Amino acid sequence: MSTAITSRDPGYPTDRENYLTNSSGILSWIFTLDHKRIGLMYLVGVMTAFAVGGLLALAIRLHLLDPEGWMFTGAEANNIYNQVFTLHGAIMVFLFIIPSIPAALGNFLVPVMLGAKDVAFPRLNLSSFYLWCFGAIFFVSALFSSGLDTGWTFYTPYSTTTDTSVILATLGAFILGFSSIFTGLNFIVTINTMRPPGMTWFKMPLFLWATYATSIIQVLATPVLGITLLLLIAERTMHVGIFDPEFNGDPVTYQHFFWFYSHPAVYIMILPAFGIISELISVHSHKHIFGYRFIAYSSIAIALLGFLVWGHHMFTSGMSSLTTIIFSALTFTVSVPSAIKVFNWLATMYKGSISLTTPMCYAISFIFLFTIGGLTGLFLGTLATDLHLHDTYFVVAHFHYVMVGGTLIAFLGGVFHWWPKMVGKLYNEFHGRIASLLVFLGFNGTFLPQFVLGSRGMPRRYATYDPEFAFLHQMSTYGALLLGCGLLYAFIVLMASLAKGRRAPANPWGGATLEWACTSPPPYYNFERPPVVGDPYDFHNIEWDSQEEKYISTEPQRKLVPEEQPAEVPAHH
Repeated sequence: MSTAITSRDPGYPTDRENYLTNSSGILSWIFTLDHKRIGLMYLVGVMTAFAVGGLLALAIRLHLLDPEGWMFTGAEANNIYNQVFTLHGAIMVFLFIIPSIPAALGNFLVPVMLGAKDVAFPRLNLSSFYLWCFGAIFFVSALFSSGLDTGWTFYTPYSTTTDTSVILATLGAFILGFSSIFTGLNFIVTINTMRPPGMTWFKMPLFLWATYATSIIQVLATPVLGITLLLLIAERTMHVGIFDPEFNGDPVTYQHFFWFYSHPAVYIMILPAFGIISELISVHSHKHIFGYRFIAYSSIAIALLGFLVWGHHMFTSGMSSLTTIIFSALTFTVSVPSAIKVFNWLATMYKGSISLTTPMCYAISFIFLFTIGGLTGLFLGTLATDLHLHDTYFVVAHFHYVMVGGTLIAFLGGVFHWWPKMVGKLYNEFHGRIASLLVFLGFNGTFLPQFVLGSRGMPRRYATYDPEFAFLHQMSTYGALLLGCGLLYAFIVLMASLAKGRRAPANPWGGATLEWACTSPPPYYNFERPPVVGDPYDFHNIEWDSQEEKYISTEPQRKLVPEEQPAEVPAHH
């Protein structure tokens, strides 16, 4: 039985007392209700899923080194290739990209940025993590049973007739949907009800705005996917005649249902990334974010417009001319709030005191890569060019520039930015920057050639191809190997910090948001005393102390009146 520690104790929090050391043993992690531990478990889970999906991606690229296929050989080579790219897509989308930032970084940061002790529903939070684990098990089961070869979209009518593990995979995605809904619901309630006195909507960090907009999409759009997948299972088992033409169903109906969720899901993936980049650009430029309200409103605008543009995935499916024109016009409107963010980030950097730290390197990479992804999307939103580019490698490259060049790069930037806060250790900056450079070069080496492949007519998802495309495919494969090396290097840099890193100060970057006001790593209840709420991007009171080698606040802390004194914090077991 450990003794209680009070927040008025002059030694609080001690080296022993933070959320990592507050209690020990495997059960203390399995049954924890601490949002920070749940966020850390999510981080381990999504990075494991990313490693599996990444190895499958390397297998695809190695196979395409040779026009006749290099990796998979024999009579079943094409079937194996189909299963590998399907599982790569499904694992990356459902197990990594969608939950990575909201579930891992969001769980850790949202309450701390609010100055709160935890999320509104801690038990719901833990259950959402185990639902994610349960859904992941179904995907792994599909991998080891009869595989999955439908593509990650499960398009009908093929998904209703194939002998592979469609039901296992769709059940996994259905369960993951509940995890996503629970997380979104938790964040909406937490941000609405647990903001401290003085934190109005327009004093919230932009990461919280992005998380809030994402949560709205999660709660409203994910049920559509769940119902669609249940209908697909019913079609396979009972032949109810919704999607299968053999039973008077319409496969295009499935596409409408699926993309009504999956296009908003693109913004579930990218909106939190926007929030991270807003934090990184401001903090590492040591300058107030430019156009705060425009960035905040643009997050909500993207969330709402994302529900109106699903039809641009279906220009070749036989919709009427008027419908395709409307969807094309709506698609271009989404680019406006996205462009607002990019211009505001660049304006923030203008005349800022930019520190080229590892997180800032990822933020600059993000702006470059996401801009390419966004601009190439205009070709796919234009009816005349989409007819030529549809289902070619151009689509693959565009999708990866937005999702990987966007979400993954921002995720890495966020992990490096908040890593000292999470684990209390500093990593090697030089090696972190080298890893970010390798990732940037490897990513462009992988996907830039695919734009050329697609514009020349190379279809996606083909296991073999005409020899005229061999050089570009080989360039793409060598780029993927470099990208893999860069990601492995980044992982080693983070892991090495746990063993050899210097102890992190409370505020290693000079940030002004509330998470930098508590110790690194944070105490179990996040704050020693209620933090003072101010402008989250006002840096004029934060200065570098060269003697102690850390950022300090030159503004004296507000004294607490007696009724504000926090109660004793009981020890956690």
